[in-house]
Amino acid sequence: MTRSLKKGPFVSDRLLKKVANLKQGDKTVLKVWDRAITITPEMVGFTFGVHNGKVHTPVTIHENMVGHKLGEFSPTRKFLGHGGKIAKAQAAAKK
Repeated sequence: MTRSLKKGPFVSDRLLKKVANLKQGDKTVLKVWDRAITITPEMVGFTFGVHNGKVHTPVTIHENMVGHKLGEFSPTRKFLGHGGKIAKAQAAAKK
């Protein structure tokens, strides 16, 4: 379910103040635990360390990311591949 249009996008005021204090092109990584923050045009060009439950994954914001959530770019699970007999046979055949 999406957020109500009358509420507007969720953006942390504290984070916007930190972004406003940085200069354009600054390579400082801002650590963020809140994955639900919507990316705004003011954030373009900066790098955020988005927490995935274990570590802060560095995410550099580009223009085409505006409107998405920060958590979309920091996966919480690591895909190791599909299991089963067929996958083991294919892996053995590659070696």
